Amino acid sequence: MKKVMDYYSTFDEWGRLDREPLEFQINWHYIQKYLPENGNILDNGAGPGKYAMKLAEKGFQVTLTDLTPKLVKVAENKAKELQLFNQFNGFHIMNAKDLKLLKDNEFDASLMMGPMYHLQNEQDRDAAVKELYRVTKDKGVVFVAFMSRIRHTISSLLHPEAWKPNNTMDKIEEFVATGDFNHQDEGRFTGAYYFDIQEINPFMESNGFETLSVVGSSSIGSLLSKEQWDYWTDKGQAEVDRLIELLKKTAIDPYTLGVSSHLLYIGRKKG
Repeated sequence: MKKVMDYYSTFDEWGRLDREPLEFQINWHYIQKYLPENGNILDNGAGPGKYAMKLAEKGFQVTLTDLTPKLVKVAENKAKELQLFNQFNGFHIMNAKDLKLLKDNEFDASLMMGPMYHLQNEQDRDAAVKELYRVTKDKGVVFVAFMSRIRHTISSLLHPEAWKPNNTMDKIEEFVATGDFNHQDEGRFTGAYYFDIQEINPFMESNGFETLSVVGSSSIGSLLSKEQWDYWTDKGQAEVDRLIELLKKTAIDPYTLGVSSHLLYIGRKKG
């Protein structure tokens, strides 16, 4: 956990979602589609609170948790800056595996948009999802982010020197078998776990959730280079808006999920 905290203490996660706006736009589109009309929302592993601020803007009462103290403070300051502080029920430093300050059946909906990336131990992954189940009300909706093993395999093959030690076939084959990735270069992405897409629904369903949807958070847009994005941008905002709508629509096509680096599971807690 220390590596995760050290990484996010220096990495600009708020800026990442600004630099990669497609992921946030698609996720937020589908989150809004399944949110209740009102109520208490948990943003668990919220980082600097990008989603939490949008939830607060919509009038929800939000509880924010994260493992990294610096990010919890960033989120608290951001809420004050945006004059949303009164929409928050608390900003807590907490591990997703142990939400001990939170009550059973407390939240009408719960987000967990980061912790599953970093839990390389199966028992830890189970613990985090069981805690999410515990604190969410019966029939409450959950939004859980995962990273795709097949997409990271593609990235490793395309840019092997950027994803050491996945710059040899031995290591890539080992990664495909285990889903575990530990970046060789100091200061790069922390130890991470990537799911096989077909394992996500059974994993969540075995922990008490009914699957509603799985979304490719960057859709097929992740295949476009900067130059290709520029081509569409140069055609004007109306054309870009149509492109974004197409990407939102194709984000739930199960045959395109593998090209998206991040995936969003949407489920409902069974009563």
